[in-house]
Amino acid sequence: MERQLHIISTGKQSLDQFVAICARVHPYVDAIHVREKMKTAREISEFLTALIKQGVPPRKIIVNDRIDVAVVFGVKGVQLAHHSLSVRKVKPHFPSLSIGCSVHSIAEAMEAEESGADYCIYGHVFATGSKVGVPPRGIESLRSVVNHVNIPVIAIGGIHSNNAEQVLKAGAHGIAVMSAVFFAEDPVGEAKKLKKIIEKMA
Repeated sequence: MERQLHIISTGKQSLDQFVAICARVHPYVDAIHVREKMKTAREISEFLTALIKQGVPPRKIIVNDRIDVAVVFGVKGVQLAHHSLSVRKVKPHFPSLSIGCSVHSIAEAMEAEESGADYCIYGHVFATGSKVGVPPRGIESLRSVVNHVNIPVIAIGGIHSNNAEQVLKAGAHGIAVMSAVFFAEDPVGEAKKLKKIIEKMA
């Protein structure tokens, strides 16, 4: 797996705002996660319909939790959380889907690998506004996770263009960001910066 840049919806933007940004930044990212915990399958399908209509390739779209929506739209894959169906149950039925797992420890990362996950997203590495009051796990913790599994580890949590390089130096196979792109004054400029850092570290 080449090093990758993933962007993840914040759940705080309207469909139109989210799609408008994705339409401009998708050339510079490897995956766009539709992570809308409070929305129904029908509402999530509206996000996917709008993304595809605006030219975002389905091969770049990852749906969080909703395997049904991912399969119907034929997108890249699905990201599973602790409350989702297990990878072990999903993978045999949908072998063409790229399946990622959100993990928060070495044990969870090892379980994801053993279950057949294609990659895992680990965090939060740095302090972030989406995890107020929860201490960050830090660079050394990320390094330990990377060293304990063979599947790619994507780092998440408080990552931006000023600290992305140290995350990649710790062994992460990629970075996932939310506010760094979606709340940036210049989302395209920030995505380009992050992609350039990743390419430099490849």
